Amino acid sequence: MDDDFMRCLFKDNIPLAEMVLRIITGKPDLVITDCQTQKDMKRLAGARSICLDAYGTDSIGKKYDMEIQREDKGADPHRARFHSSVLDIENLDAGQEFRELPDTYTIFITEKDFYGKGEPVYLIERMNITTGKPFADGEHIFYVNGEYRGNSDIGKLMHDFNCTDAADMNFKLLADRTRYLKENPKGVSEMCKVIEDMRKEEREEATKAEKQRTVFRMLADGTLALEKIAEYVGLSLDEVKKLQTAQKV
Repeated sequence: MDDDFMRCLFKDNIPLAEMVLRIITGKPDLVITDCQTQKDMKRLAGARSICLDAYGTDSIGKKYDMEIQREDKGADPHRARFHSSVLDIENLDAGQEFRELPDTYTIFITEKDFYGKGEPVYLIERMNITTGKPFADGEHIFYVNGEYRGNSDIGKLMHDFNCTDAADMNFKLLADRTRYLKENPKGVSEMCKVIEDMRKEEREEATKAEKQRTVFRMLADGTLALEKIAEYVGLSLDEVKKLQTAQKV
């Protein structure tokens, strides 16, 4: 369950994303119209950004964020909450009504059984504690148990996700894509290029985040003009002004 390899699996592969989401959500008629890997989500200056492993949209506009989490700390419920909130920010523009927010599905596929109950999937939704009824805000969070095995489709899928040999996989779409990325010279080259690009983006994002922290410190000091801050840090004046606005919020 290597997250880099998983991103390569789903890159430009709507049929595979659709198959996996159908199994996890239990929606056999789910139709995915768009799927992106390494989707950068950041619409608020100064806010922490996230890069989604696989981001999809279905035929009725619902949004899906599928993440591979190998360590328990990466699957912390607060992280799931943040991913879900970022999906909301990304999908509601100025002037739209709140009721226009699409349903969102944040899916964490964890290497281990995060909740330790042996279930294949843990579905988390908000409840009105007083009435005992669902809050029905359209937010859905799934924790998929990567250790689960069994004869069900989810058990077979988790077997395949943990399988290194395409010949031993249950699902042809997954096996064919794995075989292409591992055995076809073109596929191997493609995978190396994708991983190299991801590493470059991660370095650039880390550099940008450090610059933003420096700007916030300079703004808090209050002794430098915005033009000088932009010059010293290496950002545009507009970027510094946006960070200044974000700091005041």
